[in-house]
Amino acid sequence: MGLTNAYCLMTKNLKKMASKTININLKIWRQKNANSKGSMETYKLDNVSTDSSFLEMLDQLNEQLINERQEPIAFDHDCREGICGMCSLFINGEAHGPDRAVTTCQLHMRKFKDGETIFVEPFRAKAFPVIKDLVVDRSSFDRIQQAGGFVSVNTSGRTMDANAIPIPKHDADKAFEAAACIGCGACVASCVNASAMLFVAAKVSQYALLPQGKVEARDRVLNMVRTMDEEGFGNCTNTGACAVECPKEISLENIARMNREYLKGMLSAE
Repeated sequence: MGLTNAYCLMTKNLKKMASKTININLKIWRQKNANSKGSMETYKLDNVSTDSSFLEMLDQLNEQLINERQEPIAFDHDCREGICGMCSLFINGEAHGPDRAVTTCQLHMRKFKDGETIFVEPFRAKAFPVIKDLVVDRSSFDRIQQAGGFVSVNTSGRTMDANAIPIPKHDADKAFEAAACIGCGACVASCVNASAMLFVAAKVSQYALLPQGKVEARDRVLNMVRTMDEEGFGNCTNTGACAVECPKEISLENIARMNREYLKGMLSAE
């Protein structure tokens, strides 16, 4: 086969793959508001491109519903680049769906089969009350972070150079890994106890590993853990589901670090 013929065949195959579509059935949680009783509703959607993301599929479904003069489905989204943590959906029994290290906006329809029935629900947790349909209120995460307070920085005179305080590379790497948490809530949705330990541990570790965060270290961990309990999150029983479903692969070692920081904080407070 000549190079020209081989190239044409390859291009044809690529176009064929790119143009693949599937028909799916959707079971989606619909709830008018926080006070109403919700239920699963069934929808059929045809000609869904396997190259589209899960959120783009929902856009397509909403267009169909609007054309049929039905109310579109409410769901959370923002950047659609796996950064903001807004796209909190429980898909076929998994937070962010049947893939690893991705958010819902990064989940593509190629992960599903033609004719498959897909179940879509909001994150389920007492501390994440449903606002409407697939949208939940995750402001409890904001209150936990606010309880963490601030980092003391000497601003008198001039701005300190970024490299003025030497930090061991191991500590810097671990701090960056913890800081990768986007606060999506997948850890809470995946936990049988609806625990927020992985989220809080990531936020505590982010600063506990750095010298700038050690000034308020005791108050930070005590206040954040107290607020987490007040918000109604469950306790951690070390099942590890949170780390498995985390789109940023936050390690369980952060929970161990937070427990150590909490113990130190409690002992120093006495």
